[in-house]
Amino acid sequence: MKTIGLIGGMSFESTITYYNAINEGVNKALGGLHSARIWLYSVDFAPIERCQRADDWARTAEILGEAAEKLEACGADAIFICTNTMHKVHPEVQARVSVPLVHIATATAEAVKDAGVRKVGLLGTRYTLTDTFYVEPLREAGLEVLIPEAEAVAEINRIIFEELCVGVVKDSSRRYMAEVMADFERRGAQGVIFGCTEIGLLAGGTDTSLKVFDTTLIHAQKAVEMALEDEV
Repeated sequence: MKTIGLIGGMSFESTITYYNAINEGVNKALGGLHSARIWLYSVDFAPIERCQRADDWARTAEILGEAAEKLEACGADAIFICTNTMHKVHPEVQARVSVPLVHIATATAEAVKDAGVRKVGLLGTRYTLTDTFYVEPLREAGLEVLIPEAEAVAEINRIIFEELCVGVVKDSSRRYMAEVMADFERRGAQGVIFGCTEIGLLAGGTDTSLKVFDTTLIHAQKAVEMALEDEV
């Protein structure tokens, strides 16, 4: 079995989901008492979030690059950044290591296309929704991507950082997210991408009739597949 390296802590709430999903996937494939071989480097999210607000992406790339180097030194065969937003610095981090750094948007695009969906709404932080680093890989894969209105982008960002990242789940925020997804459906979307690893903690398939693509679970499943390449 290959060893998976995880750069987590952004936030720790969603990193728990990664850890559980990868181990459950390996156990389902191999049975018995099998679990995944994982190295986890969990960062302190507070200084990274400050860098995000200050638009200091060079510093965030340095922090995650150092983490990736340590995971490779420990024997990780592939590395996964356990967050969507920080894939903004994916090229800089990949340049620091020789093992694959698996891009969450690329894995998500594959899952969406495999499901026969071509038009999707995207939920995420304001960085993910207003920059090109995430949307472009989806569009390059042939997908039509819908973004929420500016007011909704701000409110979703607030919900993520002020609530979900600290483990707060509110019914009012769930209803708000459901309204945004309903607007996607009115605009012709066939599916919705949870483009933030915390959104799955709040919203789910019961909150929308759209096909849901939870990037946390998609990314984790890609980790399972890579871990088991030589096993099954």
